[in-house]
Amino acid sequence: MTQERLLLIEDDADLVQSLRLALGREHYSMDHALSGLEGLSKVVEHPPDLLLLDLNLPDMDGLSICREIRGNAATRDLPIIMLTARAQEQDRVLGLDLGADDYIVKPFSVRELKSRIQALLRRRQLDGGVPEDLFSEGRLTVDYRSRHVTLDGEEIHLTTRELELFWFLITNRPQVLSRERILERVWGLSSDVETRTIDVHVRTLRKKIDSDVIETLIGAGYRFRGCP
Repeated sequence: MTQERLLLIEDDADLVQSLRLALGREHYSMDHALSGLEGLSKVVEHPPDLLLLDLNLPDMDGLSICREIRGNAATRDLPIIMLTARAQEQDRVLGLDLGADDYIVKPFSVRELKSRIQALLRRRQLDGGVPEDLFSEGRLTVDYRSRHVTLDGEEIHLTTRELELFWFLITNRPQVLSRERILERVWGLSSDVETRTIDVHVRTLRKKIDSDVIETLIGAGYRFRGCP
């Protein structure tokens, strides 16, 4: 069985060592880089299955690295989890806007990180098992199998996590989906993990597609409204 390859770009040598040991026990193939330029070079030369990316690096910040990766056709769909000490909401929004699939604030538990890695890798491997592969209505077309989203004929780039969230809402329309149910299905996490990240992803989807495409029902959750 082929091991899934993780790349960690992190300048804290102690954290690198602890994560290499912890994630190695999960049977991942683990590589690392201590600087942004070294890490970006490794991503381009041999793209991993998933990238763990620190934001505060000595030579090149993680946001710039994320922008470079999303701008390269060969790496644009690479799953990215940002690791950072920046806990402010605006930092999370910026990271997600630039294409990160997930965002975890230091200090974090290794158990939570493992769960998020597993959920992202599961999402990447899915190539079927849903009731439909194509949704087309009004101005919007979502081809789940090819992972293409178009609005008014123009392609909209969604991260892996954004697409999974959007597809889950679409295929369960017109149901109202609670944050807890979304978190469990899309993130693969139990409801004791912060649900605020869902709100951030919904806000990003509204900015990329249409402000009215997802409806918020206070105290209940979200539902797909369509995009006529």
